[in-house]
Amino acid sequence: MPTVLRIEGLRFVVYPNDHPPAHIHVVGPGWVVVVNLLGPELREAIGCQEAEARRVLRLVAAHRTSLLEAWRRWHGGA
Repeated sequence: MPTVLRIEGLRFVVYPNDHPPAHIHVVGPGWVVVVNLLGPELREAIGCQEAEARRVLRLVAAHRTSLLEAWRRWHGGA
């Protein structure tokens, strides 16, 4: 699971054999948030407070272009 971005103590991960639609797994201390990149929109939050999920969405939106490029490097297309 390649980490494609590290920021604010979070790891943004793309799984090489993952499924569409384009999405990113964001790993924090003791939690994971999955965000669809074409929104971006929250898909799943595991063990995460609502405030953290909102922060993740803001960070994904701010870095969406590079995260989508990382997804495409591993999977092609969106």
